Amino acid sequence: MKSFFKIGVLTLSVFLLAFKTYRAKIVNPIIKLPVKGITIIETEPLVVPHIELKTNSHSEFLKAIGFKESGNRYDIVNRFGYMGKYQFGKRTLRGLGFKMSREEFLNSPETQEKAMYALLKQNKKSLRKYIEKYDGKIVHGVLVTESGLLAATHLGGAGSVKKWFRTGKVRKDGNGVKITTYMERFSGYELYL
Repeated sequence: MKSFFKIGVLTLSVFLLAFKTYRAKIVNPIIKLPVKGITIIETEPLVVPHIELKTNSHSEFLKAIGFKESGNRYDIVNRFGYMGKYQFGKRTLRGLGFKMSREEFLNSPETQEKAMYALLKQNKKSLRKYIEKYDGKIVHGVLVTESGLLAATHLGGAGSVKKWFRTGKVRKDGNGVKITTYMERFSGYELYL
């Protein structure tokens, strides 16, 4: 009976250790239970390195938004003339410093990825104050995250996102997709910008 109880205490200790997490390390405190007839030997705390699982990374964000925009096809042009994997307009590309023909852009996945990175950086800079103030908070019934805001900005522009914060007015793109749909669908990704 005593050995069975010791195993139970040991199992409880391991269980508590598994669920107690800290940023850098997990430390197992020495547990003392007032049980008659059982002696727990105090030892050095067991230190286990913290393992952080990231399920929503920057590359997954790009794949998800690319899939939504074009099915991840670099060579596609929609009925409004938006091009490539991320459906860029000519004006946006010129504003980012990408001056090339439509064919050159469609035939260069590398240029399209560079353009998306440049756009995300520009939009993050433009929305920096909103991200700092509202990240992780619910605004107009929507959970605000950095990745969700940047996706919404990709869809509708920084001006429409800022207007949404001020007024709650939800802009839609030419296909009727709301910026708030992108905020929700693409929230929670960890971006590296």
